[in-house]
Amino acid sequence: MPTVTVSPKYQVVIPKELRERLNLRPGQKLFMYVIDGTIRLEVPKPITELRGMAKGIRWEEGDRDRRDRF
Repeated sequence: MPTVTVSPKYQVVIPKELRERLNLRPGQKLFMYVIDGTIRLEVPKPITELRGMAKGIRWEEGDRDRRDRF
């Protein structure tokens, strides 16, 4: 597993092996967040990948409606 060192400016370099595997390019934006004390970087997905995400979801009687909002 590749390791990185945090520079005095709090910067890290993503190892070449990982950059190539994820097809990262200079200037590309990444999402960064912490889960259970672990830093995660994620490549944003294009909005077109969300199409059909809610397909098959059924409205049930107990679901909230606009009338339930403040």
